[in-house]
Amino acid sequence: MEKENILENEKITKLIKKFSIPCIISLLVNSLYNIVDQIFIGWGVGYLGNGATNVVFPLTMICLAFALMFGDGTSSYLSLKLGEKKKEDAARGVTNGIIMSSIVAVIFLIITLVFLPQILNIFGCTDNLRQYALSYGRIITIGLPFMMIGTTLNSIIRADGSPNYAMFTMVLGAVLNTILDPIFIFVFKMGVEGAAIATIFSQFVTFILNTFYIKKFKSVSINKESILLKLNVIRKIITLGISSFITQMSFVFVMGVENNLLGKYGMETKYGSEIPITVFGIVMKISQILNSIIIGIAAGTQPIVGYNYGARRFDRVKETLKIVLKLSLVISTVAFILFQTIPDKLISIFGNGNENYMEFACLSFRIYLLLCICNGIQIPSGIFFQAIGKSSRSAILSLSRQILFLIPTMIILSSIFGLMGVLYAGPVADGIAFILAVIFLAIENKHLKNNGENIKENEQNTIVENKLDKHIVITVSREYGSGGRYVGKLVADKLGIKLYDKEFIIKLAEETGLAEEYIKDNEQKRDILDGLNNGYYFGTNNSDELYIKESELIKEIASKESCVIVGRCADFILKDKSNVIKVFVYSNIKDKVKRAVEIYGLDKNKAEKEIKRIDKLRANHYKYYTEKEWNNHSNYDICINSDTLGVEKSAELICTMIKEKELSI
Repeated sequence: MEKENILENEKITKLIKKFSIPCIISLLVNSLYNIVDQIFIGWGVGYLGNGATNVVFPLTMICLAFALMFGDGTSSYLSLKLGEKKKEDAARGVTNGIIMSSIVAVIFLIITLVFLPQILNIFGCTDNLRQYALSYGRIITIGLPFMMIGTTLNSIIRADGSPNYAMFTMVLGAVLNTILDPIFIFVFKMGVEGAAIATIFSQFVTFILNTFYIKKFKSVSINKESILLKLNVIRKIITLGISSFITQMSFVFVMGVENNLLGKYGMETKYGSEIPITVFGIVMKISQILNSIIIGIAAGTQPIVGYNYGARRFDRVKETLKIVLKLSLVISTVAFILFQTIPDKLISIFGNGNENYMEFACLSFRIYLLLCICNGIQIPSGIFFQAIGKSSRSAILSLSRQILFLIPTMIILSSIFGLMGVLYAGPVADGIAFILAVIFLAIENKHLKNNGENIKENEQNTIVENKLDKHIVITVSREYGSGGRYVGKLVADKLGIKLYDKEFIIKLAEETGLAEEYIKDNEQKRDILDGLNNGYYFGTNNSDELYIKESELIKEIASKESCVIVGRCADFILKDKSNVIKVFVYSNIKDKVKRAVEIYGLDKNKAEKEIKRIDKLRANHYKYYTEKEWNNHSNYDICINSDTLGVEKSAELICTMIKEKELSI
């Protein structure tokens, strides 16, 4: 509760400083890790060496995609299982995640070593870059398993409650790389091979330190049983981490397309193929520093925005968003000024080049990053919508610039304007993504203005004397419009026990400080785009947090009293309890439409579509958290077609079954 009070009452600027600075540092360290090699290679080898590293870099990104998928997926799995008080399952998830990361790392190593020349061709390697790329790539490939497993462990260590340790090992690796690069390149005269050796040695140190931590896990204990691989656990981890994988692979895809277009159309100009590939790689990595700062600021505000949005403190939500946008715009404006005024100085950090090299570098900074100011709006917007539970908008904004806008624009404009078309694609994609973000923000701002009042619904239970002799809990899962909730209420009334449905929303609101309307809008619903937000910017999402809290409440209530619990995966959460009767209520679509129109007030022409939509959301939610099919009758003790018997007789049938259950306990 202390954290919640801080989020609700502490000064916004102080909270942003507290949460955002660690995020910024973490992201900057990762960005600088990739840049250091190029700085020293540029001075020690020349721009062809840098071009070679840009061609090899997608290999590192692919490896990172798998590492984050297993790392972020395992972290979310760990958080969920700890929230459910299932430490053994949590431990199994941790070991399965680490083992799978190790297996994929070894497979990736073998494939890359065997097919390295062919893979480099895919990423735009030219004849002039080939020797450097092969020399650098072969050594880097040897270190990729250490990087991959170390990164996976880093995510898990943070989730285990040791973010400082995770930060230390990552920063140490970056510092070592910075120290060793000039030694191997300038002192030992080893060129690109020296830079590669420095990198893999640094990654190995991080890997060793993170591996030592396995024996020190705070939240779980690793044993022989947890080491066994379980297909359902692996599938769940991959599902939870798929967003991180997609995000990283989108960058790989963009780099592959860029390099090939730059090589193809650069060959037709005075710059040749190598200068555009080299320069563009450097420009992208410098711009990534800008993006890292903006992402760090916005990601750090997620808990602030999420909590206050849920608590309907919209004034604090708007204030936080306003501060984030202002800070991001200041950062992006400073970057814009630097990119437009001193591009030659920026590119010179990475070594010298001929006149054509410097000319194309200046063009790249000034044209491709012309609208980088827009990043100060577009990037924070995607993170903001994730924080308030708007998964669809968040996913669209997060991926739109790279996948939906940039790649098609590059292909189209380069076919018209040649090499310069690749550069023009940058501001076009940034501009379109910016407009989309502004539209989404304007719509949400209107929503925040129109929803300042907290609306509460509290349906009273008619409680009479408990007619049960034994402690029994009835869970009711139901199709939308089947009358399942009313069946549950009738059962509760007949047995003199309490019905829990909307009461969970009230209890969650009391315990978390979140508004009832917010909880209602986010619980028991899982859109297909929710999967693109898991772990994307750190931590579990709103639905995960609500599920964990609801699971705790369901177990607590079920342990104390006989009751009827509607929905919320209660049948699965209480599956190990012998005193639980699991009910599923369904009916045909015609009767569901009739009931939805008469009772819920749905439009008759739209009722069927809405029923199917809500049932799909419930099925997705159930599948995601239980790994079972929601409407599979084997999950339940009794399945009732409410139209065959009617709701009254359905309730009576369940009560008869409960009386029989009492005799067997």
